[in-house]
Amino acid sequence: MLKASLSSVWILLFFCFLYFGQSENLWAENLWAENQYTQNNHPTKHSIIKALQTLQLDIGSNDAVLVVNRQGRIIFSKNAEKPLIPASTLKILTSLVALHYLGPNYKFITEFYMDAKANLKIKGYGDPLLTSEVLAKISKSLSADLSIKAQRINDLILDDSYFIRKIVIPGKTKSSEPYDAPNGALCANFNTVYFKQLKDGSFISAEPQTPLLPIAFKRIKQSGLDKGRIVLSHAENEITLYAGHLFQYFLNKEGIKTKGRIKAEKVRKDKDKLIYQHTSQFTLKQIISKLLEHSNNFMANQILIATGAKVFGPPGTLDKGILAASTYAKNVLNIDNIRLVEGSGISKKNRISAKNLAKIIKEFEPYYNLMRHSKGEYYKSGTLKGITTRTGYIENKKGELYRFVVMLNSPGKSMQNIMKNVRRIVD
Repeated sequence: MLKASLSSVWILLFFCFLYFGQSENLWAENLWAENQYTQNNHPTKHSIIKALQTLQLDIGSNDAVLVVNRQGRIIFSKNAEKPLIPASTLKILTSLVALHYLGPNYKFITEFYMDAKANLKIKGYGDPLLTSEVLAKISKSLSADLSIKAQRINDLILDDSYFIRKIVIPGKTKSSEPYDAPNGALCANFNTVYFKQLKDGSFISAEPQTPLLPIAFKRIKQSGLDKGRIVLSHAENEITLYAGHLFQYFLNKEGIKTKGRIKAEKVRKDKDKLIYQHTSQFTLKQIISKLLEHSNNFMANQILIATGAKVFGPPGTLDKGILAASTYAKNVLNIDNIRLVEGSGISKKNRISAKNLAKIIKEFEPYYNLMRHSKGEYYKSGTLKGITTRTGYIENKKGELYRFVVMLNSPGKSMQNIMKNVRRIVD
């Protein structure tokens, strides 16, 4: 009885396959036999066929879906060879590139020097997580050295030369949204300022750990907002100077006084004395977990540029980061036909096929638990105007892990409906 039923299923699937006429659409021919399903616990043939038909109809010429099992057997595929816009799923490749060249235990550093004129110099190396809390801890550590605390600092000098200035990320705009924050070697609080206005018209910080500094007032008033975030810019080296003013605030708070200017210059390692090196408390693996959880574009390109500087030497540039990623894709993943213009996925000029994205998530599998997790699915999603993507891993009811890629480059498509049918097939 079971044999006859399965035969009927395969006849129906065969005609379904002929009907849709897509030679690329594949169904694992031994799926039921391999898993030794019984008639009682196996999904009905009508449910499976309906899921296949729905996927076939929903996936347009500018969309792609690919589902494979852990052994690499294709369960479903349509348009898998077509280069499409990946949106934020590109962050997985950026993460892999950094893990490959820097290592999962890599930690960003920030250096502090003193010169002969009692100027304190701060050299950044692209740490994406220099937040107010971190700056406060650094200042406390510096104040623990009584010789530094007792000395009155003249100028506070900022060295951001590890990256070139005014890095332009394709796809970013001049909006006040955090995803449009610029990149640099010495940045604080993701180059954003969070504020709110009181009833008397005055502005205060909306974060208790961060002061609202005068350097931000002008930008806040220009925004016309009564609350929210402003994004700092490269104009007049604003992002680096803001980090300097924030450092000055916390240094003064710890009793380290400064009496000179805040300005940007280079450290001279042959003459300046290294007095302190801050090593981030976060490993690269932990940073990537935060990057994937919050889908932070600033962090993604910060990591990519730092990786390019490590591989090809400073100063870090976007081109060097892209070259590192392209080299990794070609030599390690055997991917040639990919177009990268930045590392976060914010640009619609990025192009990659579902087949190649599947190679990326196969390589990323040892780190899949760093991704967002919900109901047996570990995933990274992406959204741009008219674009919705999702890729990752699904655990079925038997605990088996499947890799999937969904790229919807046609406006108005429902990711929820697609994923419902992908889940139905996998289960």
